[in-house]
Amino acid sequence: MANKKSAIKETRKTATNTTRNLMVKTRLKTLTKKARAALTGEDLDAARSAVTQVISAYDKAVKSNIVHKNKARRHKSAFYAELAAKA
Repeated sequence: MANKKSAIKETRKTATNTTRNLMVKTRLKTLTKKARAALTGEDLDAARSAVTQVISAYDKAVKSNIVHKNKARRHKSAFYAELAAKA
């Protein structure tokens, strides 16, 4: 257990940030699954919408340093490629 006041505060901050990061990563996984399902389906508009949502979520996660920018670029590129192949 931390003894100093600053160490106790840092422990609280870490718990808060961990919870926030987990929520964002879980949302990314959910949106990714929805986008993959939409890309395998027939509806092109639904696929575009789903891909737009997941790309936006990746951009926001990169902006808040939850996901590395190269990982986001890799995933975005794959989604764009799948969408282009479907169209």
